[in-house]
Amino acid sequence: MLPLYRGASIRALENAARNAHPGIDLMDNAGRAAAAFARRQLTSGARVLVLAGPGNNGGDAWVVALELARSGHRVSAVALGDSASLPVDAAAALARWRAGGGTVGSDVPDGPWDLIVDGLFGIGLTRDLEGRAAQLVAFANRTGAPILALDVPSGLDADTGVVHGIAVRARWTTTFLASKPGLYTADGPDHAGTITLADLDVDAAALASADGSLIERDDVAHLLPARPRNSHKGTFGSVAIAGGAESMVGAVVLAARAALLTGAGKVFAGVLGSAQGMEAGRPEIMWRSVDSLPDAESLDALVVGPGLGRSAAATAAVARAIAAPVPIVIDADALNCIAGSTDLELRLTGRAAPAILTPHPTEAARLLGCTGGDVQRDRIAAARTIATQLGCYVVLKGCGSICAQPDGAWSINTSGNPGMASAGMGDTLAGMIGAFLAQHLSAPDAVALAVHLHGAAADALVVRGVGPIGLTASEVAEESRALLNRWVYGPPATDPV
Repeated sequence: MLPLYRGASIRALENAARNAHPGIDLMDNAGRAAAAFARRQLTSGARVLVLAGPGNNGGDAWVVALELARSGHRVSAVALGDSASLPVDAAAALARWRAGGGTVGSDVPDGPWDLIVDGLFGIGLTRDLEGRAAQLVAFANRTGAPILALDVPSGLDADTGVVHGIAVRARWTTTFLASKPGLYTADGPDHAGTITLADLDVDAAALASADGSLIERDDVAHLLPARPRNSHKGTFGSVAIAGGAESMVGAVVLAARAALLTGAGKVFAGVLGSAQGMEAGRPEIMWRSVDSLPDAESLDALVVGPGLGRSAAATAAVARAIAAPVPIVIDADALNCIAGSTDLELRLTGRAAPAILTPHPTEAARLLGCTGGDVQRDRIAAARTIATQLGCYVVLKGCGSICAQPDGAWSINTSGNPGMASAGMGDTLAGMIGAFLAQHLSAPDAVALAVHLHGAAADALVVRGVGPIGLTASEVAEESRALLNRWVYGPPATDPV
């Protein structure tokens, strides 16, 4: 998994790199790497506007300006702040720009521009942009010119992905030394564009432990093995889905179908309401009342929550699930039942088998006793707090879903798109996690595979023109089956035997 480093860790990593490699010029390496990327996007003699800030991110920008000017591009540079108060390295980079014939303006020259280089603010920004800084960001966004952000888009929090007032909307971001979590969650993906990592000739992992990691296709595609021919349905486990209060049975249908489509050997659906007519739609699902689901000892995994409601019967179903000696997935209203009950929280923390919680931000806020806005202001911290306090695995859903473990380890998923903002997607994900648990994957592997596959299936559908507008959970479940089989077995044969 690609390591992620928060701002404080990046500062420590920079110091470690200088100690390990005396004489290394990280700013020069960063500027040269970004300039090399920019040249690949530009034609000869292109017009480039460089926006340089008052710190070391501005120093990176001065190196980029000089490099692009030496390549024959027409570069104009605008400085924010007093150049006399620049940090030492940034001041030296500005001096080299001026010595090479470059000029520095305070006002933006007339365009149009073939590229804008955003070097205003980097990883240290923790306050809202105001005044001239905000004006320059708004101008850059308004031009419609492609923007290359240096390290992180100005105005975006590198740790959390939250926008501080206003932020650059880059087409590309070249991030330096190591990747930052804020590029991949919350507002990050909408502002960072396509991200490339310039490691500056430093092996970050060898110098410092990462804070977290990314979940990408290569990290999960191998987790489910090919099936032996000598198999039977018991080989791939039994999973039960408990939920479905009156008028909400469809949530159980979605979760149960997803579990079937992603490989569970047997799927039981237990509902509080009436399941009349459901058998015809998916006869492979074995329907029960919640109270008559198979004994937990005969199951390999249990999912509780889809469409469950918040009745006394719902709370009792959650209590039975927590008491089960098998891995469980707790979703939707089951999370709300736990948030309102100290007793259920205590029972949850005392479980021996793994429990996986899959809240969206509002559900996470109920568990934490805060607001959804508080959760979104630091999604990583919210997920980690729930995981460590309750001793559970947590998937905080949303843009760049956060997967946190009881020991505080965390990762960010990279797949998915806005088409997934529709009803039933969470039910489908819960069923998929249950299916992988039933197939005897460990809890962290089941979470990583299900979360990434879920988003990757939605991405594959969009590539084919299905969505993002109007994308449905049922379509994602079907595509997940197809994609999972390609990951395990490779592309299908053109002439089936």
